[in-house]
This record gives sequence, structure tokens and C-alpha cells, in this order.
Amino acid sequence: MRTVLFLLFILPTILRAQNSNLIPFVNPLIGTKNAGHTYPGATVPFGSVQLSPDTDTIPMLVNGQYQKDVYRYCAGYQYDDSSIVGFSHTHFSGTGHSDLGDILLMPNSGSIQWNPGTAGQTDKGYRSRFSHQNEQATAGLYRVFLDEPKVQVELTSTERVGIHHYQFQEGKDNHVLMDLTHGIYNYADKNVWCFIRMENDTLITGYRQTNGWARSRTVYFAISFSKPITEYGFKNVKPTAYNGFWRKFDVEHNFPEAAGEGLKAIFKFGSETDVQIKVALSSVDIDGALLNLKTECPHWNFNSYVEDAQEKWNEKLNIIQADFLSQDEKVTFYTSLYHTFLGPTLYMDVDHRYKGLDQRIHQANGFVNYTTFSLWDTYRAQHPFLNLIQPKVNADMIQSMLAHYDQSVHHMLPVWSHYANENWCMIGYHSVSVLADAMIKSNPGFDYSRALKAAVTTSNQRFYEGLGAYIDFQFVPENLSGNSVSKTLEYAYDDWCIAQMAKKLGQDSLHAIYQKRAAFYKNQFDSSIGFMRPRMSDGSFKKEFDVLSTHGQGFIEGNAWNYSLYVPQDPKSLMEFMGGEKRFIEHLDSLFTMSLPDKYFAETEDIMRDGIIGNYVHGNEPSHHVPYLYNYTSQAWKTQATTRMILPLQYKAKPDGLGGNDDCGQMSAWYIFTALGFYPVAPGSTDYALTSTSVKSATIHLSEGKQFNMVVKNQANNNVYIQSISLNGIPLLKPFITHEQIVSGGMLEVKMGPKPNKKLFH
Repeated sequence: MRTVLFLLFILPTILRAQNSNLIPFVNPLIGTKNAGHTYPGATVPFGSVQLSPDTDTIPMLVNGQYQKDVYRYCAGYQYDDSSIVGFSHTHFSGTGHSDLGDILLMPNSGSIQWNPGTAGQTDKGYRSRFSHQNEQATAGLYRVFLDEPKVQVELTSTERVGIHHYQFQEGKDNHVLMDLTHGIYNYADKNVWCFIRMENDTLITGYRQTNGWARSRTVYFAISFSKPITEYGFKNVKPTAYNGFWRKFDVEHNFPEAAGEGLKAIFKFGSETDVQIKVALSSVDIDGALLNLKTECPHWNFNSYVEDAQEKWNEKLNIIQADFLSQDEKVTFYTSLYHTFLGPTLYMDVDHRYKGLDQRIHQANGFVNYTTFSLWDTYRAQHPFLNLIQPKVNADMIQSMLAHYDQSVHHMLPVWSHYANENWCMIGYHSVSVLADAMIKSNPGFDYSRALKAAVTTSNQRFYEGLGAYIDFQFVPENLSGNSVSKTLEYAYDDWCIAQMAKKLGQDSLHAIYQKRAAFYKNQFDSSIGFMRPRMSDGSFKKEFDVLSTHGQGFIEGNAWNYSLYVPQDPKSLMEFMGGEKRFIEHLDSLFTMSLPDKYFAETEDIMRDGIIGNYVHGNEPSHHVPYLYNYTSQAWKTQATTRMILPLQYKAKPDGLGGNDDCGQMSAWYIFTALGFYPVAPGSTDYALTSTSVKSATIHLSEGKQFNMVVKNQANNNVYIQSISLNGIPLLKPFITHEQIVSGGMLEVKMGPKPNKKLFH
């Protein structure tokens, strides 16, 4: 017994000793300059709490008109800002639209300010100026000094609890403001109702209900303070016309409960200079928040929580151990790896209860429930990446999608969902891609028959986004449903995924039906101009058509030049359809070298010039597979040169280092795959397309203790072409590697050079 206990005690120490400390190579401040910045705060992998600073309170509407600057604050934080309004507990990472920003806390001293003020007049509100010289962001810890109240702030978290450490100046009237009206993408009626209850002088509970991107969302909280509250007060900045008989009380001063649509609170600590706060969240109820608090945060040792969070991050980061030519490349790689583990996010209490899509309370039996499914983005690389290196986690995410389907009154898998809400953002039904990819790659963590049934049912919901017309016409007519070409192409790919699922389960007739639907993309091709083109319900092609424009041309977040290449399930047939290999290669070559005038993206929020190379739009997802299409031709070496060109142009180790929205990890997953030298062009296939790796060496730690090792000879910035490549001593004869070859483990040896080896894959 003593020996067993000894081994149990030393084993974690041994495992930690084997891991490298990769935390210093993560920089959460890396994001985009103008759109969809990632949040730099404190969280743990897939954490339900994403505690982070918010740097402004830009409303969505001004005088009833959309204010486009709000787009810059999708994650709440902008590096160029010089003030912080507070620290809220829920955020999205690099999305193109937003919500959340719940339970904002802001430490302060002296007179009480109920409003945040403006960036130009910070003294008129509770916000504070700060300097990046006094800001530190790393995995699991955020630290900043607030200049005006002179408060040192440190933040960390567990999965469900955000932990604040405030160090005030001596001799001040120190207090903490809680603003329940604060949010991201706010508008006048977003807050539905708020409630706060003083349980005692160190514990408060309550909830916030909002109507935003998620139209019915309630966040319950339990907040514990390390020091007694000496005085407190509430303010409802949006009072109701009727107050009942509550009007007989002074509910704003030391009254133990408050409710309202626009609720804020002040908690005073007198001359206390060192205050910690633990904020536990729940989607279920206050009891759930209290249980999360008690279970995950039983003590007040802040540094211990930091160590726990960073140990969790190091465990994830060490799944891939890679060396690079430069420090910047290593920072970019491990920051990208960090981004891929920010979401989807945990969505259940410690007792496995969660609120479902039907607004009922459910129990996650036998799986971990997740939310934040940005599937139009993440099906392409992020979920395939998780399926490769974290198959159990990806299987739990699929179980969560299937639970969503079971609870859906529409009988659909999630499209873009968060916090027990479907927000219907973007197009396609790309959950089926995630399901198919896991099935075809033999992930055992879910019921395949159940998954196929859910996929087939989803694909036949005629009310959804022109889907009925797609089934009837074998394309989506533009006059019946906008963005029609994009929809047809993406539905066709998703249907191919369903065909692969049916084939896996031996359902031949179903396989044949969906293989036929997968070819519907051909009905959008106009051979007279060589591009995909919108058609009308009478079969005619749209007359006024601009192949470079993204607006009103049948495409969403892309143009005909890019979207005409969106047939990831069958590039060979697409090539023949477009006129053969020579014409296909010319199209690819031109895409990366032609000039795209500013007018074609000037009004598009998602894309900036920094995210475009020629007419290739890397800053948005529909083109992410395109550089790999050379692999389906006799000029695979062009994929190698192109991806090595893209990496340093679109990914840099600086605050505006991403060429487009990270979109919940998709941009980052593309970087990781490409830096390692292989990419899933068509999730749902077992093949990865090979390219030029930018690592010097790498080890991928797989499940069941297996390792996939990479050794690269002659790696250099100008040596971008593969001269030879072998797996376990056997040369690879095609520019592809299979999932089974990777997960079986082994050694990939690559030799690089400055000129293409055009005979390599012939």
C-alpha cells in the first residue's frame, strides 16, 4: 500500500518533469487590428469562464443606426485602446459577431462613478487608463496596473470560476463596481432582467438574463470576497414604471437584494488594500454556481490557482513539441495552439447539469457537454485538429451536438450555437462534416447510427436557408434565397460527408442518394465564363455578374474567383469541369498574383487588405483549402511554395499579427497543420494533403501513448521545397498522408531545398 501511495504521489511530478514549460511561448495579445480580436485574459483549456479586460463600451446602435466600430470589439478588447472599463467573465475568441461580456467587475478608489465614461475622459467614469508596459498576458494569468485608481490587478481562472486579485493603495476608500448592464454588442434592450442577493458580508448571488445573439440566455453567479464588505449599494439605471410596494424601502443603500433591467452595484472595503474575488458561473441555477464555487475554488491561495491553470495549459501545449528557425515562429505556433484550445467551451456544472436548447435542465451522462460551436469556421481545420490530437474531447463535442439535435424543435444539428441557443449564423449544416470526419477516422466516442440519422434529418429540413429549393432544383436559385451559390456548394460538400457516413455503415442506397446530391455543385458552373455563377428558378444564369465582387453576386464572404474552387470533396472532377489541369493551374496561379481593387472589400467588415494575397482571401475561411489544390495536379510543388509564402504574411508574433478573424480557432488550426506540413482539405476523408513544413523537428503526442515524430533536414527560410519525404523509412509516392499513418505513430523524415523537386510525386 505504501508503494502504491508513493507512486501516486510521484507520478504527476515525473510527468510534469518530462513536459517542457511552453507557457513563455504563448502570447494571448496576438490578434487582429480591426476585427474580431481574440481576448487576452485568463482562462483554462475549453474553460466555461473566459475572464478578460474589456477596453470600451461601444454600442451596436447609435440613433438607431448600426455603428460599424462595434465590430472591432467582438472579443471586448482592442490593443490600440488606452483604457479599460472592467473585467468580464465570458468572451468569444476572434469571432465576426458577438455576445457575452457578462458580470463586469472594476476596482476603484475614492468617489463612486456609476457610468464607464469615455476613452477621452476617463475621469468622468469608472474606467481607467493603463499602459501596455504594465500589462502582462500569458496562458492562465493576466496582470495589469490601472493608472487612475492605482490598483494592481491579477486574473486567473478555473473551468467555471474567475478569480480576481486586487491590490489597492493604502488610505483609500476602496470599492469594486459590478455592472450587470455591460455586455458586448450591446443595445438598449439587450438586458432583460438582473437580480442580486446579499447572502452575507462576503457572498453574493444572482443572475443576468439577456436577449442578444443568443436570444434567451441566463447566467447565474455566486461571488465570494476574501474580505468583508463594509457597505454596499445598488443602482437601477433603467427603472421600470411600476415598482410595487418595494418603493417603501431605500433599496439603493445597504438593502440586501436588488432587481432591475439596468442593475449596477458597489461593494466597499474601506481601507483594505488586498482583496480577492471569486466569480462562479452556471447556466442552470444559483445552487449550481455555488457548487461550482465550492468545488473548484475552496481556498484563497491565488498563486496556487495560477499554477493549476498553467499546468493545465502546459499539458495541452506539450501535446506538440516543436522547434523552429526563429523565436517568433515558435511564439506564433504555440499561441496558435493556445487559440485552438479556447473553444468550444465547457457548458455544464460540476454535477454535469446544464440548460439545454429546449430551456430545460439536462444531465450530461457519459460525456462532457460543450457549447460555442462556430461550425462554418471550425469544421475546416479546428475540429479535424482536435479529432487528431484530442479524439475524446472531439467525441464529447459531437455528443454535445447530438444532444442539441435531440433538444431542437427543428430537429437540426447546431449551425452556430452557444449558451443553449441556436443563433443561425452563416450557412451550411457543417455539424455533419464534424460527425463524418470523426466517423471516417474511426473515433469510437459516439453512436454512429445516431449520428447518421441526425445528419440525414438535418439535411432535409426544407425551411432552412433555401434547402427545400436545393432539393427540388438541384441548386439554390438566387431569386429564392440569397448567397445561393455558396449555399449550393456548401450543401453539396455536406451531402458528400453524409454519403461517407452512409458508406461507413454499409447503407448503400443512402450513400447513392447523397453522392448524387454531392454533385449538385456542377449545376452552378457557367462554362461560358469559367466560374460558378448564380442561377434563377427558371434555370437562367444571373445576368449582371461581377466575378470579383462579394455583394449581391450569390456568395457570402467570398467572390467567384475563390468560391469557384470550393469543391473540397472532389477537386479532380472540378479540375476537369473547369477545363482541365492546365486551365485549373492557371486559375490557381492567377488567384495568388492578380490585383484586387480596394472597392471589392472596402465595405466588408471581415476582410482587410492584410488578409488578402492577390485575390486569395486567407483572412476568411472559404479559401483555406485552396493552396493545397495544387496537390491534385502534376505541380504539387506549388502548394509547398504557396503555403510557406502565406505563413509569415498572415501570421506574425505581434498584436495585429493575424490576417483575419481567428474565428474560434480556425485560423490558428490552419497555421498549426500547415506549419507541421499536412492539412485536411476535405474533412470526412482520411487523407491529409502534404506541404512544406516550417518546423525543424516536431513530436506529436497521440492517444494510447503513441508518437508521430518529424525530423527535417536543411530547414531554412529559402528552402521551401520538399526534396524527399519518407515515413518509417519508406518514401511517400503521393503528396498525401493518411490519418491512419499518422495515428499509428512513427517517424516522418523530410529533406528541404531551395528548388522544387518536380519528380517527387510522379
